[in-house]
Amino acid sequence: MLLAIDIGNSHTVIGLFDKDKLCHSWRIQTNRKATADELSASVLSLFALDQCQVGSVTGFIVSSVVPQLKTSWLGFADKLDLVPTFVDNTTDTGIKILIDNPTEVGADRLVNAAAGINKHKGPLIIIDFGTAITFDCVSDHGEYLGGAITPGVAISLEALGKQTAKLPRVDINVAPPRPIGTSTVSAIQSGILYGYGGLVDRLVNRLQSSFTTKPKVLATGGMAQLIAPYADTIEHLEPILTLEGLYLIYERSLHN
Repeated sequence: MLLAIDIGNSHTVIGLFDKDKLCHSWRIQTNRKATADELSASVLSLFALDQCQVGSVTGFIVSSVVPQLKTSWLGFADKLDLVPTFVDNTTDTGIKILIDNPTEVGADRLVNAAAGINKHKGPLIIIDFGTAITFDCVSDHGEYLGGAITPGVAISLEALGKQTAKLPRVDINVAPPRPIGTSTVSAIQSGILYGYGGLVDRLVNRLQSSFTTKPKVLATGGMAQLIAPYADTIEHLEPILTLEGLYLIYERSLHN
């Protein structure tokens, strides 16, 4: 079985594949100070809850945007007697990187591009709703062209709560009854949901104008399902796109 881990700034998503089937997945908070022992305790507890056998894991691949955790995850892998693959710009993902400085591109963005091309062909715009919202442009030849980055929904809500004296923290899982908010809470809900939906549509329209063929628009990440109903340009929701990409890249490494 393959253990695939996507380490984000806020959350870490863990997937366990049996051949090409994702049989278990978990989402935990990313702790930048976690030790190898703490990571082992967390992961093994999740395995135990779902009655997964640690000894059945024969492969381990990681996508991370938190470099300081690499040593701890290497220690975790050593405890399980595994040799991990850490995805970066030098990994054979099948994606050609065409940006100015390939070392700058996040591993998760390359992984998403690999999965998106495999699943939908190209060209593509892949939107990942994480701590930041990334818009990644991929050509029909599987070339990573670059994209755009904006602050994520959670960052905006946190800043609103911290930097204002009277505005409350709001549950945006509840849709406002109408775009014009008639209370402070519904006004914030409207601003975030319709506002981010509009941001997505505007950016997608501008990015699409740089393509000769109109790209498909995919959305993934923790907030994707929340914002998608307010963004007309999102065509496909892909909640496990990054894990699927990790599986594909690991399989590619076995056959090259």
